[in-house]
Formats: sequence, structure tokens, C-alpha cells
Amino acid sequence: MLTSTVLTYSAFLALVPATILPFRRPPARDALFWGLLAVAIAGPVVWIWTMFAPGWRTGLAPALWITIAASLTVFALLSAAMRDVWRLAPLLLPYMLVIALLAALWIHQPERPLVEQAPGVWVRFHILISVVTYGLLTIGAIAGFAVILQERALKRKRPGGFVRLLPSVADGERIQVSLLAGGAVVLGCGLVSGMAAEYYLSGQLIVLNHKTALSLMTFAVIVVLLLVHARTGIRGRRAARYVLAAYLLITLAYPGVKFVTDVVLASPA
Repeated sequence: MLTSTVLTYSAFLALVPATILPFRRPPARDALFWGLLAVAIAGPVVWIWTMFAPGWRTGLAPALWITIAASLTVFALLSAAMRDVWRLAPLLLPYMLVIALLAALWIHQPERPLVEQAPGVWVRFHILISVVTYGLLTIGAIAGFAVILQERALKRKRPGGFVRLLPSVADGERIQVSLLAGGAVVLGCGLVSGMAAEYYLSGQLIVLNHKTALSLMTFAVIVVLLLVHARTGIRGRRAARYVLAAYLLITLAYPGVKFVTDVVLASPA
């Protein structure tokens, strides 16, 4: 218990410097940015590496730390590969800090036992695909929120202040569409791997439950949004709202279901 508490505080504190950095100086993708981002990623990764060493964890807190590590890792890779993604840090890092706080609050929540000692290969692959999808959609949703903030600031003729730290409307739209397309591909692979994992565990290709239904709805929303964007050029706040809706569905499908099953339903009446 002491080890988990120390690791939790350490992982939480590892996020703080990178969260504060954008607000303490002009935006820059320099050595300090990469160094603090590496520290922010290392904290959750060390937590996962240490806490999962004795065996697989199924609780809400481990799920939240995995999503934080995945989202920040995807953010780092995209920041290196795509222009202006790194400028989403003022929105993404505070959001990750809030999730880390929730993970810290539920660190000692009892976990459901596993049927097996550890997930099989297909199940592990499905989990990897799921967290990568969640990471991509997290960055896409943050980009959509940045578009909303930028358009609101332009409408009020107040382009300075906080929004000056964020990507422009055009860059935000480009980022969110690119990540939606990537998320659709990865989520499609996730659905296929999920069928394989379900077949491995139960002998059935698909079991309709809340998580499966929400994942299918998310995939449908993303594909429809991409098709509508390609045909009509939907953009701006309207497109951003659809991206946030897709993100809400995938959040309900993964951390949301974890919260209901491991916290709400596990709590005594």
C-alpha cells in the first residue's frame, strides 16, 4: 500500500512541471519542452511498470494511468511528426492532471478478480489497440476544443490571452481531421481484435454489452463525420462538437464502464 501511494504521488507530481510550462513562458518546442514532457510520461509509465509487475490489474485507477500514459505518448509522437500539435499542451496537460487526480483518489478501490492469471496475446493486442485509439481521440478532442475556443475568441474580437497559446483554427481543424482518420483506422483494428479476443475467451465473436455498443457507436460517428467532411467540408465549431461527441462515447466505453463496474456497482448500498 505504501509503495502504491508513493508511486501515485510521484506520477502525479511528474505531470506538474510540464503542465505549468506553457503558462510560464512563450510557447516553444525546445529541449525544455521535450525534457518535461519525457518526465510527465515517465511518471505514469513507472507506475504501470511497477504496479503491473506482480500481475494484471483490472481496477479503475490502473485504467486511468494507462490512458494517461497512452495519451501523453501519442501526444509526444504526434508533436514530433505533425506541425502545431505540441501547441495543444496548455489544454492537454491540465486535463491529464485532472485524470491523474481521479486515479489517485481511487488508487485503493477494490478490483475485480481476473478469470485468468493474465490476458492472452489477443487480449493484450486488443488492449494496446484500445489505448492507442483512446490516445488519438483524446488529442483529436483537445484539438476540437481548441478550435471552439479560437472561434469564440475571434467572434468576440479577443484573439489574445490564453488562446494565443493554442493552434490556429485552420491548424486545429487539420489536426482533428487527421486524428479522426487515424482513430477510425485504429479503432477498426480494435473492433476486429476485440472479436478475436472475445472468441479466445468465450468462443463467441461478439458479445453485445455496453462497451461493445459504445465502441461501435463511436466508430460509426467517426466514419460518418469523415464522410460528411469529405463531401461537404464541414468545419469549425460544428465539426469540433462531433469530435467531442465521439470522444465522449469512447470515454464512456472504456474508463466510463470501468467506473460503473468497479466503483458504482462495487460500492455497498
